Amino acid sequence: MASKVELACVYSALILSDDNVAITGEKIQTVLKAASVDVLPDWPGLFAKALEGVNVKDLITNVGTGVAGGPAPGGAPVAATVTEAAPVKKKEESAKSDDDMAFGLFE
Repeated sequence: MASKVELACVYSALILSDDNVAITGEKIQTVLKAASVDVLPDWPGLFAKALEGVNVKDLITNVGTGVAGGPAPGGAPVAATVTEAAPVKKKEESAKSDDDMAFGLFE
């Protein structure tokens, strides 16, 4: 779970991005001061540095596509990698009795 400070910095960056303002540490700090949120002086700069060169609006709209729609490290498409890695439960495994799972232990 993110801390309140982290969330405040993220929301500040989103506000700046929504207004088409460059995301800098000073501007994040200005938004935080306007919202009466006290943070350590390093936090706004860290968030600005992390978002340097990132189009935040594209990042938000591509949340469900994995690595921004790019290939996985092995060169395979992201969807294929996730599908192949996901284990498939067999019907017989899900139909185990309560005794197999130790639920009958205290009967």
